[in-house]
Amino acid sequence: MNAEQIRSAERALSAGTWLIVAGAMLYSVLTVTPLAAQHTPSRWAWTAPILPLVVDAAVVIVVRLDAVLARLGGHGGRWPIALRWMTGCMTLALNVADSALTNDLVGVAVHAVAPLLLIVTAETGLAYRRAIAAAVNRWEAEQRAEREAREQAAAERRESAQRRACEEREHAALLLREQREHEARLAREQSDREEAARQAERAEQEATERAEREARERRERAREQQQRERERIEREAVQRAEWEARERAAAELRQQQERAERERRERAALLSAGPAGEKLPEERARAVVRAAFAEGLAVRAAAELCGWSVGWVSARYTEHRDHAGPVLENA
Repeated sequence: MNAEQIRSAERALSAGTWLIVAGAMLYSVLTVTPLAAQHTPSRWAWTAPILPLVVDAAVVIVVRLDAVLARLGGHGGRWPIALRWMTGCMTLALNVADSALTNDLVGVAVHAVAPLLLIVTAETGLAYRRAIAAAVNRWEAEQRAEREAREQAAAERRESAQRRACEEREHAALLLREQREHEARLAREQSDREEAARQAERAEQEATERAEREARERRERAREQQQRERERIEREAVQRAEWEARERAAAELRQQQERAERERRERAALLSAGPAGEKLPEERARAVVRAAFAEGLAVRAAAELCGWSVGWVSARYTEHRDHAGPVLENA
């Protein structure tokens, strides 16, 4: 969006706002004047239009000054807000008063349209103007930034061109100097290469003999190290297997001990309740009979603890003995 579009939107907002303000003022004058005339002495009835005009003039002041402050990016503080809402509420009250006094709800709704539209338009227009002012400021800042960036880029291009020209001159002088030094260096290097070739031949022969000797020693050390590493790995594997076996055995023993201790505590808790005064629920009774069987109590004692008949308890004991037999055989 460019500056012209922003200004066009602002003009449309101003035109629409003033159109709504003018219509609301006219409607308010026509509506409130009869009400004011009814409540004014007859000789002063000609002053009835003054009241709506004064209230609407305050609305015009608020709308106009809010527009100026919004365009400048300022804020009037709390008093403009109080005036804006006070005038809006006064306009609303004056417009609906006549219908409200006669209990005409439809009239209240109809006469409330223009004041409410005026109040909301004033608040919305202020928000729109602030948003437009912020957008204009951002757009101008972006334009300034782009202009400064273009100027800076042009200056950098000029400096770059000057720097390249200077570098080209320096590079040409450097090439000439390097060419001369290169020719002298070639002559020295030719004699140095011949001497270096002789020395390299002797050094290569010595290095070959040394490399063969070191290779033999490395192979021997590698074989010895591999042998020691295999022996170490085998010892560690045997030790780890023994340690894991001991750990598994200890863990199984602990689990068995914990399970036996937990079952013992559960049986003790079930049997410590004493003789049942009444018949226990079947699930609870089965648990008590199972604990009594594990502790080796008599059938009659188990029947007293669960409150069930001796025959029923005897049948449960038989089931537990039948179940315990295969378990012992498998063990």
